[in-house]
Amino acid sequence: MPRMFVYADNAATTAMSKAAANAMLPAMGELYGNPSSLHQKGREANMALMGARETIAKCLNAEPREVYFTGCGTEADNWAITEGARLGALAGKRHIISDTFEHHAVLHTLRRLEKEGFEVTYLPVHENGMVRLDELEAAIRPDTCLVTIMFVNNEIGTVQPIREIGKLCRERGVLFHTDAVQAVGHVPVDVAADNIDMLSLAAHKFHGPKGVGALYCKKSIRLQNFIEGGAQERNKRGGTEAIPSILAMAAALKESCAHLEENMEKVSAMRDRLIEGLSEIPCSRCNGDPDHRAPGIVSFCFEGIEGESLLLRLDLAGICASSGSACTSGSLDPSHVLLALGMPHEIAHGSLRLSLCEYNTMEEMDYILSQLPDIVRTLREMSPVWMHKLETMEDPYLAVK
Repeated sequence: MPRMFVYADNAATTAMSKAAANAMLPAMGELYGNPSSLHQKGREANMALMGARETIAKCLNAEPREVYFTGCGTEADNWAITEGARLGALAGKRHIISDTFEHHAVLHTLRRLEKEGFEVTYLPVHENGMVRLDELEAAIRPDTCLVTIMFVNNEIGTVQPIREIGKLCRERGVLFHTDAVQAVGHVPVDVAADNIDMLSLAAHKFHGPKGVGALYCKKSIRLQNFIEGGAQERNKRGGTEAIPSILAMAAALKESCAHLEENMEKVSAMRDRLIEGLSEIPCSRCNGDPDHRAPGIVSFCFEGIEGESLLLRLDLAGICASSGSACTSGSLDPSHVLLALGMPHEIAHGSLRLSLCEYNTMEEMDYILSQLPDIVRTLREMSPVWMHKLETMEDPYLAVK
């Protein structure tokens, strides 16, 4: 096939949509007033801010006053988890439940809370990357104050039983937070029906701009100030709101939700085409649960190669991909997500994540499948470890799985 350019790293970030750009650019020139000011320009900016909050709330089935704008999904995670812990401590409860393959925005916040005297139970996610409800129920104690489980895993795409988890937490009187950064705009999200108390999202994951996100917090939860020094976000987060970015986020989410079903169908078909084709590569494995998988995330391990070499070869072929979370791309350690699935270190090093969106095409999937098998074969031929296995007739790990 002729050389193509394929962007298949949408779980890292997405291209801004025309709807987002069309909302953002005029705002940068016209809505320059401070939304806290009483004059005309301030009122114009404030009205636009209120409209964006209403749009995002509607997409989540929330109330506008339950939406707080943040600088990113990581900030929203930090805010939600810290607040859940603080409220628990006030009630004499200092036990938190999460799982072993959360995003580091969650895991690092929990590590900090552990140093402050909180106890955290990390549920296993097993070989298929799923939290089991019976294990969660058994882990809840009288002093449990918060459960935080991600909606969609950012590396392998497993979709957790969020509605059931939320229902269980509500029955047991425990706050439930979900990192929904990879879910919002890609799968149905309904904070009321899903029994969610707090939810984090980031605009750049659904074709909005970088540097803006939001926290949904149920109105019955009394948040403490997260950033002092201003009365913005109902006195909870000081700092002048980034009106152009917020308007772009609202426009992008509105468009994504309006076309959610058709986008899910299109992207799922491309995902399945990749899984079918890549599964034909010897000693490979598709990671995650086959039945509970987000439309756009495909994760594979290829034994006998290094993920970094694979990415460089793909880049030379015009294919943008990743070996895991973009937030840890500078680390030489294997993915903690794959290790949580029970994958050996040497296999986890050979991981590849291809993440898709509605802008991709089936022709691009065929191009990836025309390039990747040869790249894997070439890298294995260059690997002394792989060649040693062939010479000694040692069974590859993935060949017996």
